[in-house]
Amino acid sequence: MRKANFWKFLFFALICSIVVAGCSNEKNAGSETGQTDSGKGKASKDKEIVIAVNENFISMDPHNTGDTNSNSVQSAMLEGLLGFDKDGLITPVLAKEYSVSDDALEYTFKLNQGIKFHDGEDFNAEAVKVNIERIMNDKSLRLNSRGFNLITNIDILGDYEIKFTIEKPYGPMLTRFGAAKMISPKLIKENSGAIPKSPVGTGPFKFVEWVQGDHLTIERFDDYWKKGERVKRITYKPVPENGSRVAMLKTGEASVIYPLPAQNLKELEVNKDVVVSKIPSTIARYVSINTMKEPFNDVRVRQALNYAVDKKAYINVVNSGFGLPLDSIIPSKTIYYVNQGVYEQNIEKAKELLKEAGFENGFTAEIWGNTNSDTMKGMQFIQQQLKEIGVKVEIKSMEEATLSDEIYGAQTPEDTKLQMWYVSWSAYASDITNATKPLFHSESFPPNGSNTAYYKNTDVDEWIDAANSTGDTSKQEELYEKIQSTVYKDSPWIFLGVDELLVGTRADVEGIYVETGGGINVSNANYK
Repeated sequence: MRKANFWKFLFFALICSIVVAGCSNEKNAGSETGQTDSGKGKASKDKEIVIAVNENFISMDPHNTGDTNSNSVQSAMLEGLLGFDKDGLITPVLAKEYSVSDDALEYTFKLNQGIKFHDGEDFNAEAVKVNIERIMNDKSLRLNSRGFNLITNIDILGDYEIKFTIEKPYGPMLTRFGAAKMISPKLIKENSGAIPKSPVGTGPFKFVEWVQGDHLTIERFDDYWKKGERVKRITYKPVPENGSRVAMLKTGEASVIYPLPAQNLKELEVNKDVVVSKIPSTIARYVSINTMKEPFNDVRVRQALNYAVDKKAYINVVNSGFGLPLDSIIPSKTIYYVNQGVYEQNIEKAKELLKEAGFENGFTAEIWGNTNSDTMKGMQFIQQQLKEIGVKVEIKSMEEATLSDEIYGAQTPEDTKLQMWYVSWSAYASDITNATKPLFHSESFPPNGSNTAYYKNTDVDEWIDAANSTGDTSKQEELYEKIQSTVYKDSPWIFLGVDELLVGTRADVEGIYVETGGGINVSNANYK
């Protein structure tokens, strides 16, 4: 999830993220600029913060990550040349300056000096080169096909200056440098197989241990290059069951829970020990439909599924009223968004479309999803809704890592057993490329991307490629309008909703916030 600062962000008056712990903006700003708060008690330095999330983590490899939970943890340990501020705008991180040539083919970075990786290795231009070459040379990495396969030359201009040349203009290239978080070159060269399980970066926290399905622990890096008071340890615990997360927050066993179940909102809002935050998001909820498998290869069937589902009821039943219907292929806060109009529930129209497609009596289908409570509720809702048009849905829930293997392990559309997948996707509001190409371009079929609908439309492919190859914002706007209109009519998804995020935090914790894309930022996590 990444962004480019040369785009015009007309809508960024909205706050991109919210500080969960209720600390003042002034305190956060002071921490981010390296100032310390001498008022913090020494005892807080040795405490631990526990964060309970609803899903397991999949990988700690920042160059090959597709889920928000994993990316959140990585962001505490690893940093990129660039990053993003709370308003979603690109900002220098490991690079102190950057420039782009007039023809948008050369990207030059001047690096901050005196930075160490957690294993003592120096951060410099050579370390950057090792990281980017890893992405360029390994086609199995997700970032490879997202701009880094366009790099033709890497020139080290000095110990702390580096230039990249790409073969053709690529609009979101700057955002990709934000996504490419830096790993210790020693780890890449000597033990790259350990990266997914125990990464080594330059961030404010360093990796300690990961017990799959139970917890992942990180610890404060005392030699971090940005000074500030931070908690000693943070432990992330995957807790799929909603009630268990809420109980942990109430007792203090967890300092933060995300997401906070909507049905528990009222009871927690009156709890003096808890702070509840509501955050507008860019998270789209949908059911991915395999367009290459019968009967889903008929657009009439896919449209029928959309007309069968009551989107407002979905928001009310599954999200307890928090959120909005998804009325395009991207959420409304995404740049170049155009409202396509909601597929309003129309059972008769849905049945008519099925009849035209030769399925007057319906059919049986399978829907996949992970094991967390909200996902189960969502799949059960879809099951009930589609029953009204004669479509019998069988639910198959899997632990997150197993589900990922089943979906992304298939090498071709013919190999996959996937029919429908209840899932979500998020991208930074300014990163229109990441909100479209990985999901709707035919080059993005698994395992290369997240086009799990196996959607292929040659016009859409050409429009996406053209939009990514120009810096002309008016041209991009025109192209993305056509992309949205065409894909929405083709219905590779059942379009459901856009989340409003709910987060619960203990009142004595500060410096933690959730981004609109769902990532948890803990860079300045501490006790008050």
